[in-house]
Formats: sequence, structure tokens, C-alpha cells
Amino acid sequence: MSRLPGYFEWKRSDAAWMLLLFACTLGLPLVVANDYYLNMLVLLFLYAGMASAWNIVGGMAGQFSLGHTAFFGVGAYTSTLLYNYAGVSPWLGMVAGGLLSMALAVVIAFPAFRMRGVFFAMATLAFGETVRILLMASRKYTDMPYGLSINYQPGLARMIFEERSSYALLAGLFLIAVTAVAFMISRSYMGAYLRAIRDSEEAAVASGIAMRRYKMIALLVSAFFTSAGGTLLAQYVLYIEPTSVFSMAFSVDLPLMALLGGIGSIAGPIIGAAIALPLRDVLLETFGQSAPGLHLVLYGVALIVIVILLPNGLIGGARAIRDRLGRRPRQGGVKAGEAR
Repeated sequence: MSRLPGYFEWKRSDAAWMLLLFACTLGLPLVVANDYYLNMLVLLFLYAGMASAWNIVGGMAGQFSLGHTAFFGVGAYTSTLLYNYAGVSPWLGMVAGGLLSMALAVVIAFPAFRMRGVFFAMATLAFGETVRILLMASRKYTDMPYGLSINYQPGLARMIFEERSSYALLAGLFLIAVTAVAFMISRSYMGAYLRAIRDSEEAAVASGIAMRRYKMIALLVSAFFTSAGGTLLAQYVLYIEPTSVFSMAFSVDLPLMALLGGIGSIAGPIIGAAIALPLRDVLLETFGQSAPGLHLVLYGVALIVIVILLPNGLIGGARAIRDRLGRRPRQGGVKAGEAR
């Protein structure tokens, strides 16, 4: 296949965005002292990173997965089980969980990649539920309790810290790593191939693109980082259970954040997470006690309205406004010579 021009293309705005990302992820945990806001930063960075990981396969490649909760749960359970029962460091458990999630991604890819659109989404959703059901059924043959607690023993090797700011820094580094990989993929040949597959699989295959290979690579990268996010969140809350880590809501949250910010873009999932998580938290604080459940209704309605008004996300809406302003005719008529 002939080479595409610009193997790794840089834009003038890339440096500014990178500096802003570093300032937010590594600077805010050092200046924010309130535990409530530090907790929000930890969750925001983790979910933004996992939404960016989902965006690699769901946004760039156009494979709308609803089964990423399987990778998240596998990462959380693998590292926790290895740590609790074998004394393996969560850092190694995170790698083991990521590799196991990649193996599961290969298993689901072969039948699921034969489907498209809503059928692919339903297949991945069923896959996530299948993993949860198998885990629940395995408890009949093992001594594993319903919930697993992680002993609080602070230490870098155990990925447990006394200060919440340390968790925020770790989550920020995770977000930086995922964003860097997504950025490199987006600006490389692979990113161009994935976008071609997203726009038209038939045209991509006709152009000589190895469609299955690149979709598989995107899914493997996405699965590994989502699994790593599961380990990080498990070490943060120090407790996991099947209903919390194998949650259908989680599989919906990640694509929703990407859609909200701008699916397929690098900054979109980060912006979407920065809006969705605080919005849900504010609604919970406002209506959680007086009207239980109302915050979820308002949260869903608010997100639906935003998606309807901005079908291409906030980034797509900003680009549309910029293009519209750029096409606006200048005041004062046409200069001489411009009419010709």
C-alpha cells in the first residue's frame, strides 16, 4: 500500500493543548486541598482516561461498543485477587488484568466484528453481561466472597496512598498516558485507516486497508487501558463487587462522555467527562435526599437535550459556529478587484 503523506502530523494548537492537559492533571492535585474536589478530580481523570480509551475503538474506528464494563471489571478483579490471595503488587496485577482483557477482546472480536451498527453494540453488551454472570456463577465453586475488600496499607508498591492528592496525580498520569496514545494513533497512518473504516468499511477494504487487523488493534489498546482504569479505581475505593464493576451503566457512561464532548476527537471524551460527572454529582447533592431517583431523571434529560442540540458534541458545535462565522459576508461591500 502506498504511504500516506504526513506519517505523524502536528498542528500548531497541539502544543497548547498538551500544556493545558499537563497543567490540569499534574497541577490541580497540588493546589486543590479540599477532599471533595480532590475526589472529583480522581474520578474525573479516571473516567476521562477510560472514555478516551473507549473513543479509540468507538470514535475513531466507529465500532460502538457497549461491553467495556467487561474489561473494566476484569482489570479490577484480576489485580485485587492477585493482591489479596497471592500478594502480587497491583502494578503487576494491572498489567496481568490488561493482558487478560486483551485476550477476552480477541475472543469477542471474531464474532462481533462480523456485525455492524446496533447489532455490534448489542453483541458487546451481551458480552459484558455474560462475563458478569459467569463471575457470579463461579462463586458456587469457589470460596470467593461477594465483595472483596483491600486492606488499607499505604505504600507505593501497593498502589495505596494516605493522601487523596496522590491518587489524583496517579489518575492524572493515567489520563496523560491514554491521551498520548490516542493522539499518536489519531495522527498516524493507523488513525487515517481507522477513520476510513469508520466512514465506509466497503471503501476501506476496496482501498486495500486490512480492516480486521486495524479494528482488532484499536480494540486491544482500548481494552488494555480500560482494564488499567479498573485496577486504579479498585485501589482507590479499596472495595469491589460484581454489580459495581460489571455495571451496564458504566458501559453507557463511556460512550456518552465521548458523544457529549465530541466523538472521534482527542479532547472530546475529556470535555464530556468534565461535564457529565460534576453535573451528576450536583444533581445528586441537590435532589438525592429530598427526592431519591429524581437526580437520575434530570441527569438523563439534561444529557439528552445536550446531545439533541449538539449532535456532534461540544467540539463539533464549536467548529460549526466557527465555520459559520468564517463564512459570514464582510460589512462594507466588496472591494474593487474582488468581484472578478
